Amino acid sequence: MQTEETLAQTAETKRQTAEEQGNNIRERRKRDGITQERFAELLGVSREYVNKIETGRKAPSLQLLEKINYFLNLYDPANKLEILFDYVRIRFPTLDAKHIIEEVLGIRMKYTIREGHAFYGYSGQYIMGDIVVMTSDDERKGCLLELKGKGCREFEIFLNAQGRTWFDFFRTVEEEKGVLKRIDLAINDKAGWLDIPLLAEKCRREEYTTVFKNYRNYQSGELIRSHEEDIDLMGNTLYLGSLKSEIYFCIYEKDYEQYIKSGKPIEEAEVKNRFEIRLKGDRAKHAMADLLTHEDAGKTAFGIINRYVCFLKPDAKTDRREWEMDAAWKRFIGEEDRQIRLTDKPEPYTLERTLNWIVRQVAPSFKMLTLLSEIRGEDDLLKKLIDDAKLSPQHRKILAQQQAAIKDMLGGAYADFDVETGEILEETETE
Repeated sequence: MQTEETLAQTAETKRQTAEEQGNNIRERRKRDGITQERFAELLGVSREYVNKIETGRKAPSLQLLEKINYFLNLYDPANKLEILFDYVRIRFPTLDAKHIIEEVLGIRMKYTIREGHAFYGYSGQYIMGDIVVMTSDDERKGCLLELKGKGCREFEIFLNAQGRTWFDFFRTVEEEKGVLKRIDLAINDKAGWLDIPLLAEKCRREEYTTVFKNYRNYQSGELIRSHEEDIDLMGNTLYLGSLKSEIYFCIYEKDYEQYIKSGKPIEEAEVKNRFEIRLKGDRAKHAMADLLTHEDAGKTAFGIINRYVCFLKPDAKTDRREWEMDAAWKRFIGEEDRQIRLTDKPEPYTLERTLNWIVRQVAPSFKMLTLLSEIRGEDDLLKKLIDDAKLSPQHRKILAQQQAAIKDMLGGAYADFDVETGEILEETETE
């Protein structure tokens, strides 16, 4: 049986624990820049109640504590929204691929790989990892630059080495009379601002306003059937607008996508959700004009989103036209103009795609040959095949790409460019 002294010690321990917990909550709230009044509003409690929690006079219930941690994580400065270019396709009115590669992209052509096939009706292409310039003999087609997600990240390595920004690059494109065919702006939600199943449900209940004529909601469970133990894990994707139009939005659970692609645990994903604005034709041109005028990707992106969609909070007592903006959507959009700086996430070109293909298609055959040599007691058959193999010019180019330093791959006006001083160190003839 506990004595009065023991009970007093237990109470003191609980009090200290409540104080420590309250101090931690208060410090995190202040770090996140949330006022006590705003925090109370988010939690759905009074300001006085929040004050009691933060001073250790009241311990929050487990349910309220989960809510507290959710909003503290949501507003954590480390989990801010970020925006980046995730797809770029540009047609240049020239057949001179070398000029586009060396003078516009600033990459030495000798490090690219020439292939005799391409897409979109083009007859060939030069590739540097996922940076692709397609060529044609038809002057009406000219050259076509395509940078998918990885291509954008790889190109940012070169932009940084050249001392250029995306805006500098797009101004060069304008000077070359390049025609922007498509551009995607991606907003990464690292904290979980977007609740995609809820947004899809709001679409179904027509709790939103939009100039789009349709929406589609998909679950990607069928894409992960190979992970039998995780059969219940299904990522959601919501499309707003027609995929055939010049503008539509794609909102999806990025953490699930990464799980499907690489098996990376969902809880370890850096980005939870992604909001992609996909623009083609005139819409892409208008967006680029705005980007180059303001050099504010956040202003352009959220200006487009606000123009096309708004999710609402239903109120049975008022006319639909008087419904307020949904609180969660309001947090994502920003109560005032949302401020997000353009982010670059440069990633070097790797052989990941090739290695993945080898693992799926070639490695089992390699293993079979090794085991066969052991069974027969013969010399390593696989080693002999590798020793006798001849490298193609493409293989040698890949080796050169992997061995060369970025500064050595800079071409055109950026060859021998000193990014710290912004000066050309030595005039060299472009190879």
